[in-house]
Amino acid sequence: MLSLKHSLAVLVVAATSAGIACIDLCDVYSVRAGEPPAVAAPADNDSAAEASNGAQDDLLPPPLQFYKGREIAPYMTYQGAEWLSRKTRQQEEDCTLLLKALKIKPGQVVCDMGCGNGFYTLRMARLVGDKGRVLAVDIQPEMLSMLDKHLKGKHIENVEPVLSRPNDPGLPAGKVDLILLVDVYHEFSYPEQMLRAMRKSLKPRGRIALAEFRLEDPTVPIKLLHKMSKEQILKEYEPNGFKLVEQFDDLPWQHLMFFERDEAADADAKPGDAGGEAKPLDSRPQADSDDAARSRK
Repeated sequence: MLSLKHSLAVLVVAATSAGIACIDLCDVYSVRAGEPPAVAAPADNDSAAEASNGAQDDLLPPPLQFYKGREIAPYMTYQGAEWLSRKTRQQEEDCTLLLKALKIKPGQVVCDMGCGNGFYTLRMARLVGDKGRVLAVDIQPEMLSMLDKHLKGKHIENVEPVLSRPNDPGLPAGKVDLILLVDVYHEFSYPEQMLRAMRKSLKPRGRIALAEFRLEDPTVPIKLLHKMSKEQILKEYEPNGFKLVEQFDDLPWQHLMFFERDEAADADAKPGDAGGEAKPLDSRPQADSDDAARSRK
């Protein structure tokens, strides 16, 4: 008889033409928090190839495997979308409290980055109201298709689905009040390009709200590869032109940190300052080997 682990495991989706790895939800959620439903393996990789937006991604540099000492996690495929809407999510993450902490106002333009099937998108749409707008961004067209069905079923018209490229979310410049990233930033294989694009999209006082599972807390039943520490978050955000302006520490499992553009970074910037560690897939920062090994446990 197969073990529980094997019975739940599914085939990993092949990398997209841009070289981005995908992973199923069984490799995200620790068994200590309960097993997610089994997911069927895809018949082919056509939809994954569509997510790379065709030939444009052939021009991309190799995606990163490590960034500033952190191993980048593969993203969960659309076959795991049911896990995003699991019945236990409110109890585990207190999503209602997270939304309240965002202080979204009617009429704002907000973004749900890595929106998936729309768990947060639908709730944000109610908060911004008819005069506001939600930009729902995801790299997988299948996720956006699921979202579209929800929008039509609920007659929601203030949401704009946006198919992202691996290095560009496709947001309008200077138009966004708030970008919400819930447990998705750690999966970006082009973190600096994405941070640069998000920074450009923010209004002068616009904010990024970053939610990530707490690496510092061993009781949070999520695998280490899908957690981040506050120290690591600051290590990645501050050199890319952001400043921490607020923290909310009352969520059960996650950090919630708010960033704005650091205008001083623009004045001090030199060519290559935001270049960071552009290491290809087969390279690894030797000085960060301990961090990388720990993240794979």
